Amino acid sequence: MDTGNEFELLDPEGGDIPGDEWEAIDVSDTEADRLARERDREFHQFQKRIKDADQFKVEQSVFDDATFAALYKLVHDGHVVAFGGPLSTGKEANVYHALGPDDTDVAVKVYRINASNFRQMRDYLEGDPRFEGLGGKKKDVVLAWVKKESANLERARKAGVRVPTPIATERNVLVMEYLGDEDGRAKRLGELHIENPETAYEVLAEYMRRLYAAGLIHGDLSEYNVVFQDGQLVVIDLGQGVTVHHPNSREFLIRDCENVANFFARQGVDVTGDELLEFVTQPEPDPSRS
Repeated sequence: MDTGNEFELLDPEGGDIPGDEWEAIDVSDTEADRLARERDREFHQFQKRIKDADQFKVEQSVFDDATFAALYKLVHDGHVVAFGGPLSTGKEANVYHALGPDDTDVAVKVYRINASNFRQMRDYLEGDPRFEGLGGKKKDVVLAWVKKESANLERARKAGVRVPTPIATERNVLVMEYLGDEDGRAKRLGELHIENPETAYEVLAEYMRRLYAAGLIHGDLSEYNVVFQDGQLVVIDLGQGVTVHHPNSREFLIRDCENVANFFARQGVDVTGDELLEFVTQPEPDPSRS
């Protein structure tokens, strides 16, 4: 990495902080569910093209009829023009490179309905006031998770934190800004040699502080959920993020602080998890105590 203007903060004077308000998130059937039930001729043709595409042949477990319908709906709505290859695969979701409108690159994150860590997802959703009354169906939990990730990204962006811009959601699919270039996806901090770790730490600590002031805690922050893109640090994977009123929010925040501090301490920065926690929660009023 070059030094100089690297890790420049987004909106250094602070973002448009939304506070700790929230809106209930609807997990009822979407248009994709209706399309999957009806399965007209055009949908069948789309489904066959996707199934026959080389980049999807080994990932059929991700795509049930309703997932194909969600992709079909996103194409018809103009959010996706063409699909590329996989960027990452995981237990919860696969992320694909795709072409959006006007030759823009986008990322398409497809969550598995039969996620292997379904119970862990519920741990992050239960206690979040946006999901009161959420039932026990796996489909409802995964759909809520996708909408939660989109809502968290939007809240973080408004707070002046550099995150992938959410573009659209449909059922278990999230379309968002692509992070990378012609050589591939953006590299995670844990994959890079950081020439100026003090500056990188200061920026990430400020991002954590802004998230907290906006009533949000990442919940799984580490060097593997921060990437380097166009001279800036970008925080990713906010699906598990919780509001400060979640019953386990303090535990999640302490863990985030320890993970980040431990990583930068290994890079030579003189910092501890307790010091980072104090910095993140210093602004008054403390939203988790309101």
